[in-house]
Amino acid sequence: MIYELRTYTLYPGKVPEFLKIMEDGLPAREKHSKLGGFWFTDIGVLNQVVHLWPYEDLAHRAKVRKAADHDPAWQKFASTLHALIIKMENKILTPADFSPLK
Repeated sequence: MIYELRTYTLYPGKVPEFLKIMEDGLPAREKHSKLGGFWFTDIGVLNQVVHLWPYEDLAHRAKVRKAADHDPAWQKFASTLHALIIKMENKILTPADFSPLK
């Protein structure tokens, strides 16, 4: 199991709009894989959203990402979200043997 941690820095004041679009579009994205978690910052670096996606391995991630990228239902929402993003960061995380999310 691996986890993809995505952090998006948004234009100031755009977090509520981003969250609403994401909430509306989530069913289209979850046809391909389930969301592990979704958060937004309130203290520290502001105007950020962070989301976590679990995958079996890198091959599973690649398959899911390709399917989502070619899904018109998801792309309708994704293109709207991209207009609100200043910066995107992505990390692939491997859980430690003792991690509860393993």
